[in-house]
Amino acid sequence: MDKPASDTLYRAIVLLQTEEECRNFLQDLCTVSELKAMEQRMEVAMLLDDGLIYSDILERTGASSATISRVNRSLSYGTGAYEKIFARYKKRDK
Repeated sequence: MDKPASDTLYRAIVLLQTEEECRNFLQDLCTVSELKAMEQRMEVAMLLDDGLIYSDILERTGASSATISRVNRSLSYGTGAYEKIFARYKKRDK
């Protein structure tokens, strides 16, 4: 059975070994706007996880309230991937 094309992308990402490789791959794969949107969403997620309120996040990131709300929904009802990443960040930073 053939794997969906999306699996090729996810397997490629898992094969990346360094932050630089990841940055280069994503720069080749995405437009500047797409990358900036993903970077902004990650920043918003981290600020929400830190307990900041929407107005402070909007001021710090320039993200729209719709983006902040969408990220907040993912944090509350998503797959748990953000939480997994945050835990790994905290473990690494100790």
